[in-house]
Amino acid sequence: MDTSFYPILMFVVLFLGLAWGIHIGFVLAAVPLGFALFLWGTQGMMTYVQGAWGAMNNFALTAIPLFIFMAVLLEKSGIVEDLYLCFYKWSGPLRGGLAVATVVVGAIVGAVSGVVAAGVIGLGLIALPRMEQYKYDRGINMGSVLVAGTLGQLIPPSLVMVIYGAVTNLSVGKMFACGVSSGILLTVIFCTYILIRAWINPALCPALPKDQRASWREKFSALKDVILPALLILSCMGAIFSGAATPTEGAAFGALGAILFAVLTGRFQWKTLQESCFITLKVTSMVAWMIAGASCFGAVFAGIGGNQVVMDFALAMPGGKYGVLALSIAFVFFLGMFLETSALILMAAPIVTPMLVKLGFEPLWWGTIFMVLLQTAYISPPFGMSMFYLKGVTPPDISLEDIFKVTPIWIGLQLIGILLIVFFPQMGLWGSYLFYGTWE
Repeated sequence: MDTSFYPILMFVVLFLGLAWGIHIGFVLAAVPLGFALFLWGTQGMMTYVQGAWGAMNNFALTAIPLFIFMAVLLEKSGIVEDLYLCFYKWSGPLRGGLAVATVVVGAIVGAVSGVVAAGVIGLGLIALPRMEQYKYDRGINMGSVLVAGTLGQLIPPSLVMVIYGAVTNLSVGKMFACGVSSGILLTVIFCTYILIRAWINPALCPALPKDQRASWREKFSALKDVILPALLILSCMGAIFSGAATPTEGAAFGALGAILFAVLTGRFQWKTLQESCFITLKVTSMVAWMIAGASCFGAVFAGIGGNQVVMDFALAMPGGKYGVLALSIAFVFFLGMFLETSALILMAAPIVTPMLVKLGFEPLWWGTIFMVLLQTAYISPPFGMSMFYLKGVTPPDISLEDIFKVTPIWIGLQLIGILLIVFFPQMGLWGSYLFYGTWE
């Protein structure tokens, strides 16, 4: 059999395993194990073991359980509700103001926690009923919750950026900095879309009635709820961007800050701490299995010449290196429709990123595009996780199909963001220049 066929067969078997319902972490480990034994015998196990050991021995991954703990504890401390009520009071008189407040709060929650589930579920429980109450168009209210909640994977601290940096040996700190700039870009795009739609058709997103708007005293009083989250963001991210702490050390500082936030707001309970630790252990274990399995897959895939097969196929496409870039974007976007984002990084990044870097594209620039594509993956049918998070907190009369129907326009807005970063790289990279003095 032609050896170039084996890499393709690996992917076919992988997708068959996923279709059969096997957990992504286990199928990622089982497929390369079978191929290594079949092609190389027991001697090939060294490649398999080295792949897993190399991944799990990466110190940067220590940040994962710390950021998860930070996110879970903050979510249980009611930070989403505090922030939304504050911005709700300020933006209520504006057409589309509640949806804009949802997007802005989603960005802030992302900058505090970095976990998508916390943002989508929290905003779904708090913001969605208020927008329903004031007769907001469901395409606007559900869409704003979806995209606002997913900003947590793009705006640092971000778990997927830690994983991507570990896989590609790219600076996590610089990834975080570009996450700030690209996250702000998407936030502006989403808010602009909402305001334009509300201006064209006021009935879609009506302003609050005058008798239900907050007074100036209430507005300024609500600002106190922003102080602690702002201090947490500035201390955690400031330590990283200033060079005073590595991303892993910054994660530890953020975890301590989450405990202090719960104590200072009077919401700290030992039961909450225990539940947060248990959830952290559960999620971290799942991520660790996927990282180990994907590293084994990548090691065996490279060992049988898979990277070269992909490179040869890509270079045969029309359009030169820009054709390869377009194909890579389409490939990641397609995988995002079916795979969980951590698994997507672990499968696609080791294959696509070295190829694009070899063709002369800037690694940080491509990494930023990759992260925005992951943002799109969260709301892409049929398996975008944010849609399932939202369905879990919506009224019974809203079906999963109804949520699917609102996503195309928001996916389109995110693709506009990707195109802006492709053609105007500074729009995605200015964070790196601001915090590190370099565009790369």
